[in-house]
Amino acid sequence: MELKPATRPLETFIPARSAGQRDVLSLTLAPIPHLKVAFVGVGARGQMAVTRWCHIPDVEIVAVCDASKEVAEEVALHIEQLGKPRPTVFWGENGYLDLCKEQAIDLVYICTDWVSHVPIAVYAMEQGKCVAVEVPAALTLKDIWALVDTAERTHKHCMMLENAVYDHFEMAILEMVREGLLGELVHVEGGYAHPLGSRWTPWRMEYTSRNCGDVYPTHSIGPACRLLDIHRTDRMHYLTAMQTDAFLGEQTYQEVMGETCNSFANGDQTSTMIRTVKGKTILIQHNVMTPRPYNRMFQAVGTQGYVAKYPIPEVLLSPESATKVGLELDDCNMPLTASQIETLLNRYAPAFSEETINIAKQLDSRGGMSYFMDLRLAQCLQQGLPLDMDVYDLAEWCCIAELSKLSIENGSAPVLIPDFLRGASEVG
Repeated sequence: MELKPATRPLETFIPARSAGQRDVLSLTLAPIPHLKVAFVGVGARGQMAVTRWCHIPDVEIVAVCDASKEVAEEVALHIEQLGKPRPTVFWGENGYLDLCKEQAIDLVYICTDWVSHVPIAVYAMEQGKCVAVEVPAALTLKDIWALVDTAERTHKHCMMLENAVYDHFEMAILEMVREGLLGELVHVEGGYAHPLGSRWTPWRMEYTSRNCGDVYPTHSIGPACRLLDIHRTDRMHYLTAMQTDAFLGEQTYQEVMGETCNSFANGDQTSTMIRTVKGKTILIQHNVMTPRPYNRMFQAVGTQGYVAKYPIPEVLLSPESATKVGLELDDCNMPLTASQIETLLNRYAPAFSEETINIAKQLDSRGGMSYFMDLRLAQCLQQGLPLDMDVYDLAEWCCIAELSKLSIENGSAPVLIPDFLRGASEVG
């Protein structure tokens, strides 16, 4: 569908690919059977990641780094207590510089605050390391392009640690979609409704207070893009965003920061609508302010079926799709029963062993999705396979923050979503 001239989207700058630099789509590297991993940022989130990696076969944690020497030493001791060799310890705000120079590191796993992700990841890749970066990996288009260009220049993996795509339900639905059980997808939704309460940190509050738009979009957009095979067989074209006023922002800022805030940029609720090159749509939402149950709002609408996860799993299949999987429908307009849904999800469940699933659930109270994410990352590197999520996924999912802000600041105007592959794929 062509847009009318009056509604032409706003555009952002796309830097040219430097001479000799090439894309890293489907990048594979030599297998690393015994994977050596280093962690930068081992606070609460980093410590949980360290524990998970201590349970992944053929992995050695060779170094840990934190701004606090005491925290880094505690984590090194924790690794020893789990029966693993003691890692080298680095500390200080710039301790990662020395860590990344160490030769015996294959992967740098970054769990620091949002604003420090990019300089650490860029430096690590420049030192010949693959990197995995917590969400959101980057906050601005400038930083996103820095990660893309560095990954392309160094030919190193740069993956964002988006665990929502490894939720059991989302993984099963992805397999259903790939087998065509929902027909052709036409619309996908996602969201992040999660009142933070006591989980607010000063740096997160400061960033949120100064920026409108969906500042934490990756849990929402990641599973949606996976279902639509974005930048592989389709591409996000443009978005438009809208937010409410900040009804709770200034009050929450006072509670977290202990000082007044006379202007809070981020609305309580943000909604972003995206259209793809092939005419599909995506709706994502963000709300960390108002009281409500945790909800990632995951749902998918296809020509032959519908699925949703929250507040309870729902699946509705056309008679044709139901027949394919041996299900009998009493009413083709009614969702499947809980028993039928369980049978269907088990049929399309990811191919992890029962032992792996049990370990994952023990290490991650959210059903094991973070362990599955780490395990898949390790397996791909160990076997020399392309990663499930590449630097272009990172770029597309992170860019929603700045582009939604740009849309809102311009009266919810449409904004073009950059082609981060710069024409390297055959999509649109």
